[in-house]
Amino acid sequence: MSDATNCPKCQSANIYFEGSIWTCPECWNEWTIFQTNEADSSPTTETDSRIKDAFGNILAEGDAVTIIKDLKIKGSSAVVKIGTKIKNIRLVDSDDGHNIACKIDGIGSIHLKSEFVKKA
Repeated sequence: MSDATNCPKCQSANIYFEGSIWTCPECWNEWTIFQTNEADSSPTTETDSRIKDAFGNILAEGDAVTIIKDLKIKGSSAVVKIGTKIKNIRLVDSDDGHNIACKIDGIGSIHLKSEFVKKA
């Protein structure tokens, strides 16, 4: 790619260079200078839909995860403690970032953000 002034996906001029990749904050497209200008052939379009844990491991339906941080439950005095193991997670599509649905003993059904879990 010879012209790094616009995003190859949405043509936005609001792009920035971070490490070794270019990032567009409007469409969250990431690319390197070695990739072609074709948005459909970009390898990042396939991985955007995958849900990853805090360490970059790809999560799947039915996986077991472990909580990596004490999480206060909003509207309750309950706390999910660090190290709590959760079995049989479900992956959900959510706008607010809570992309894991699960059931925790003593608390019940809740939704979690994948950034607070690690694959067990």
